[in-house]
This record gives sequence, structure tokens and C-alpha cells, in this order.
Amino acid sequence: MEQAKNLGKKQAVRFVTVDQGQAGQRVDNFLMRELKNVPRSYVYRILRKGEVRVDKKRVKPLRKLSVGEVVRIPPVYLTEKAESEKVPKSILDMIEKAILLEDDDLILVNKPSGLAVHGGTGVRYGLIESFRQLRPGLPFVELVHRLDKETSGIVMLAKNRPTLLALHQMMQTAVKDKGIDKQYQTLVKGRWQGGRKQIKNQLKKQRGEKQKVKVLSSNNDSNDGKTAESFFSPIDYYNFEGSDYTLLKVELVTGRMHQIRAQLADMGLPVLGDSQYGDFTSNREIKKKLGLKRLFLHAYFIRFYLASNGKDYQCRIPLADDLHSVIEGIKEEGVKKHE
Repeated sequence: MEQAKNLGKKQAVRFVTVDQGQAGQRVDNFLMRELKNVPRSYVYRILRKGEVRVDKKRVKPLRKLSVGEVVRIPPVYLTEKAESEKVPKSILDMIEKAILLEDDDLILVNKPSGLAVHGGTGVRYGLIESFRQLRPGLPFVELVHRLDKETSGIVMLAKNRPTLLALHQMMQTAVKDKGIDKQYQTLVKGRWQGGRKQIKNQLKKQRGEKQKVKVLSSNNDSNDGKTAESFFSPIDYYNFEGSDYTLLKVELVTGRMHQIRAQLADMGLPVLGDSQYGDFTSNREIKKKLGLKRLFLHAYFIRFYLASNGKDYQCRIPLADDLHSVIEGIKEEGVKKHE
């Protein structure tokens, strides 16, 4: 009784009929979406206890749902914090203005730096939670992929499950095989040698200081890493106060955690503003003299074909204003130097 009291407001039992957009989901993932305001542990507890039924039968978390099945969702308790958590109107307004494209199947958003794509430890809300509050009438909206909190640029949201699954499948397919062409721009310390290069290596997670997760290059043949593949091409070269810098285009073939940052740092070309893999002295100087306060990484281009609606999608956006200002500051310094 005390536990129920601490959990907060009780919701009544619900019966949900699985539709086309929900078909194929695992039961646990279906419940996570239906019960957004309850802890994950609570969801698995009601599954273990048999309180969740599909067509009146107990089910396991990994069991996949089919169209027409009826899911019994038992009475659950919402914590007061979860129930009252609201995204500030200023954030909702910012996201509304950042929508690049929207149709019946998907949404492209220009995510600003500093906004996480989803809430989590120490993060009250992110892009997806904000968008659900912005569009409460949407029956389905999910992240297709992720960007680091500090990275700005194009993020895709799916408005139905078939589109979500199709885009996930394409993201696992090479561009040449009609996958998704995703491109970034980044400014690194150092001078890029040569033209377009393919970088393919192994990345693995390693716990570093303060339990931060880092991805480190690993070129051995062990099975503890995951293959990461990118193409890097130079866009422009700069010199600022005696140091070389290169603006690069990055084409992703795989999408590993911190892939671009880890691969470039491993090559001795750290991304400016990178607090985990970067050159801390350069970061401090660039922040002081040019105002760069975050990671110089921007997802500026995406292109793909969605077979379900027969549409070709292509979107290109300029560098974020703060990143553009850094480039202009470096160029101005170069002009002054040669006057």
C-alpha cells in the first residue's frame, strides 16, 4: 500500500487493439511507448507478474505483436514528477521553428546544439519528448537515429512504424546500395593530407574517468570492437595564429557512437571543441578568441528514397550560426595577417 502511495496517481486498466503501425513490436517496447511516464523496471515487473495479457494470455517481453491482438495493460501508477514534467514553451517554440520538412511519414528537424535527442540520466527531456508535447495528437512519433547532444543538424523522426523500420533497415545499408546518405561538416586541428579518404577500423567502448563512455580505435582482430567506416574529404584549409585547421566533409557508412570524433582523433586531427577526444589547449584558445563553446560537428545533408511512398528525400542546411561565426573569425584573422 505504501509503495502504491509513493508511486502517485493510478491509471485504470486499458485494452489496446494492435494496429498496423504497432504490429511487429516487441511487447516490452510496446509498453514503453504506451506507458511513457513509468519506470522501465516497473514495466518489466508487471510483465513478470503476468499482469500484461495478449488475447487473455500471459506473454514474455520479447514476444512480437500482430495486427488485431488485444493487449491488456493493467492499472499502473504515475510518479508525481513524471506526471507534472513539462517542456518549457521556449523549447517547444524553438523546435517548431526548426522543422525542415514534414509529411505523412516523417519529420526532419534541425536540432540545435545543447538539446539531447532524448531524456535520460541527468537529462529531463530531449527532442523526442519535446516533440510529443508539441504534437500531442500524433498517434506515433519516434526517433530514427541519434545525434550527440553537442552536435547540431538534421535528425529524422518517423510518424509510423513501417517508416521507422524501413529507415532503420536503410541505415544498415551502404549508400551505394540505396541506403541513407548522411553527411557532416567538422573543423579539425591540423592539415588534412590528400583528397577523399576511406577510414575503416574497429571501435570499442571503454570506461574512462568519471565513468564516461569513450570509444577508442582498435585495429586488432579481436571480437570486442565494431566496424566503423567513414569517408573524409577536405572542404577548406585555414591557418589561425600559426596553427593549421581543416574543414572536412564526412560521409558515414556506419553509425557508431562517437565514430567521427574517435576516428579523427586517432588520426591526430581532433575535432575542435571536443571535450573528450580533443586538443584541450586549442579548445581553450578557440573558445577564448572566437567564441566556440561546443563541438564543431554539424549534420548538414541527408538523402534517401522511401519505397513505401515512392518519394526521394534530400535536405541540405547551412552551418549553424555559431559554427559559421568561427569560420568567419578565422578568415578575418587570415585577411588581417596578409594586410
